[in-house]
Amino acid sequence: MKSAHKKAIFSKVIIYVILIIIALAMIVPFLWMLSASIKSDREVFQMNPFVWIPENPKWSNYSEIWTKIPFGKFIQNTVFLTIVVTCLQLLTSSFAAYAFGKLKFKYKNALFMAYLSTIAMPWQVYMVPQFIMMRKMGLNDKLLAIICLQAFSAFGVFMMKQFYEGIPDELCEAARIDGMSEYRIYANIMLPLSKPALSTLTIFTFVTTWNDYLGPLIYLKSQEKKTIQLGLKMFIGQYSSDYGLIMAGSVISLIPVLIVFLILQRYFVEGVASTGLKG
Repeated sequence: MKSAHKKAIFSKVIIYVILIIIALAMIVPFLWMLSASIKSDREVFQMNPFVWIPENPKWSNYSEIWTKIPFGKFIQNTVFLTIVVTCLQLLTSSFAAYAFGKLKFKYKNALFMAYLSTIAMPWQVYMVPQFIMMRKMGLNDKLLAIICLQAFSAFGVFMMKQFYEGIPDELCEAARIDGMSEYRIYANIMLPLSKPALSTLTIFTFVTTWNDYLGPLIYLKSQEKKTIQLGLKMFIGQYSSDYGLIMAGSVISLIPVLIVFLILQRYFVEGVASTGLKG
């Protein structure tokens, strides 16, 4: 018994050591970014000796970034784009998932598998045809182009469908017997029960859209239409880069993501677990 107890303790110690190492590997780059955001360019890459907090912190980086570029406009564009795309994905994904998960119609499984198979195809494969299509529709250099392309998500439909399949079909059948339409069942029963899955999808969509760089780079050319990620690239010149300002801008751009995660974190784990158990 003592030997088994010692082995169990030793196993837990090993697991905790591995988790601590992984946590440090994840957090050190973030701490370096915070440190670099209050340094001058010369101090950012000073390694001998390396100083986490400089003797004279350059807090002016956080105010200077707003005057060097139209950072406020970039944040406004990113916030608008992210909120619209997130809301549309929540609507389209949950609506389609309800149809695939709770309704019966011809070729349902075939259509779902065909839609789901698009996840396996890299975006770079159909990036050029999409651009040509948006240009012919007159949406080049418009935020609407990115909204149209990102309003639908096969991953979102798959995740919501997995959650809906965990809800008993008898609940929907009872609602139909009471005379409720499919739209009312979706709005009044399914959506209130799917807060964990919706919260998880919100976090994934918000972070992906907020941090998207390649999409805005392809479709947005005017400076007044650019997002934060494109704006930060403006500090990278041909021969030099202002890394202190880039890091300060990166820290500012993280704040909305952290706020969204902190608000929805209590549903996040529950949503991931509930959508992952059903297959």
